[in-house]
Amino acid sequence: MEKTCTHKQPNASHCFVCGTQNSRGLGLSFYDDASTTVESIFKIREEFQGYPGIAHGGILATILDEVVGRVAMIGDHHRFMMTVNMKVQFRNPVPLETWLRAQGKIIKLKGRLCKAQGQILLPDGKVGCEAELTLADMPSEMASESTLNQLGWRLIPD
Repeated sequence: MEKTCTHKQPNASHCFVCGTQNSRGLGLSFYDDASTTVESIFKIREEFQGYPGIAHGGILATILDEVVGRVAMIGDHHRFMMTVNMKVQFRNPVPLETWLRAQGKIIKLKGRLCKAQGQILLPDGKVGCEAELTLADMPSEMASESTLNQLGWRLIPD
């Protein structure tokens, strides 16, 4: 599976989803198209199983939360938003150890609020699950320079 977005976004050190130093995390990298879309190409490891051979729904929702939450970072990797509301629909079983694509897209970004949607696509293009989120700007004191340093927030070249 080839990525369609080419602008790499930063990773954190110990984040469960994007942490480069979290051996128990997902270790995902994210890319955007400099406009409206963020994506990640990944496999879900066996330890994140729900039913045998199938990814746990909580892990899928976590990935959707991250990929959709990152749409606000397009053009500004220091703009952090928090999920206010999330509606997830599970459409098809998502297999483990299989290349998958997660995509997040902006629907509307106005002021401190954002409406966005995301999906996890199976290799055949079918939707495994999808979500709609409402996001709000993170309070500025939570995204201070010292907090970013503690996060280990940095762009790691491929």
